[in-house]
Amino acid sequence: MSKQLSRRTLLRGLGVSLALPWLDAMSGTTIMGAPAHTPAPRRLAYFYVPNGIHMQDFTPSETGANYKMPYLLESTLAPFKKNLLVLSGLTCDKARANGDGPGDHARALSSFLTGKQARKTHGADLRIGVSADQVVAQKVGGATRFSSLELGIDKGMNAGNCDSGYSCAYSNNLSWRSESTPMAKENDPRQVFERLFASPGETSAAGIRRQKIRKSILDTVNSEAKGLREQLGATDRRKLDEYLNAVREIEIRLNRVENPLLEKARFSPPESARPSGIPQDFSAHMKLMCDMLALAFQADLSRVATFVLANEGSNRSFKNIGVSEGHHELSHHGNDKDKHEKIKKINQFYLQHFAYFLEKLSGIKEGNQSLLHQSMVVYGSGIGDGNRHNHDELPILVAGNGGGAILSGRHLRYTKETPLNNLHLSLIERMGANLPSFGDSTGRLENLSS
Repeated sequence: MSKQLSRRTLLRGLGVSLALPWLDAMSGTTIMGAPAHTPAPRRLAYFYVPNGIHMQDFTPSETGANYKMPYLLESTLAPFKKNLLVLSGLTCDKARANGDGPGDHARALSSFLTGKQARKTHGADLRIGVSADQVVAQKVGGATRFSSLELGIDKGMNAGNCDSGYSCAYSNNLSWRSESTPMAKENDPRQVFERLFASPGETSAAGIRRQKIRKSILDTVNSEAKGLREQLGATDRRKLDEYLNAVREIEIRLNRVENPLLEKARFSPPESARPSGIPQDFSAHMKLMCDMLALAFQADLSRVATFVLANEGSNRSFKNIGVSEGHHELSHHGNDKDKHEKIKKINQFYLQHFAYFLEKLSGIKEGNQSLLHQSMVVYGSGIGDGNRHNHDELPILVAGNGGGAILSGRHLRYTKETPLNNLHLSLIERMGANLPSFGDSTGRLENLSS
């Protein structure tokens, strides 16, 4: 019989407090002693991709459950069709100029989760609005160690002129705590790892010492983990082992990034300051961030997160997939066939990594369901076609079932100019926060659950 555990159980070691994944032993019991399973919490994540999408190969022709996946979806997300909603017809009106002139990229990112018009300024007088993820964080964040997580691949900037008179804060930040305060994203996997698993009171110097003596996070909690394992049932022991192995694998990958000449070594000390864990390989970087976000959800360290795959207007090249030109440059394709094909390759690359994250969630069990079933993961952009800079007919996907609150496996088409914020309002509600409206919403988005 498995030992009864609190959901907040931690494995503690030197400078480490390792949260546990959802185990059967964390289910409660009734006063009569019969099992009373505690419902697993819902999770919400937003993945943002810049510069729009090649919509011709993204939007299905048919609606309903029997739609045929177009090329971009079929080539990347076919295994998750039953877990996916494709939503067409949604609009982010506040990303439009509305009298403010150029600056579509800055407005696209900053308005995507806020539903507000950004004040056009490149000074300190920012004004936008509270983002949907932070509304949820204010409601459910107190139940977890981190009220929200903000991740990204590109480094963020909160000052300077990045887009036609708009502050870099607008084109670099998806999450906003207040109308003038962005939630800075972390793009260094090492820093994310240390934040998730080091004890809150551990100093930077202590963390460096732990790495210098080649101490794995797991080495410091090994004794407690062994004792706990002996008290768990077979299923929970398997879950615990899988989780600890995933943590260790990420440590090893981070160490290889930081110590490329000592790749075969299990752990290698930094020379002085805490090293950077940012891989030079873009794909490896994204996968590390996806893995840690999955672990954070699995251990219930946070229930809401944002992940900016690249800052809006990004001109990154993708030589690893045969695209030497910059993404933003190609997005202004002028209907050139060759540029269309290269844009499709970039879109496919990003979607493959979204599929990688979904695969991670689908492989993690919480009770009788997967973590993907418990989650709602939005993927999208505040721009439809990069050449037109339009903010209607946005590319929007929702993966996961929200613990049964979402009926997936369908393509839903909404009437023209349906606000994107209707979706946000619906997901906010499913996360436990009831609002009369959000941004420019006109109501809840219909048919998400039926």
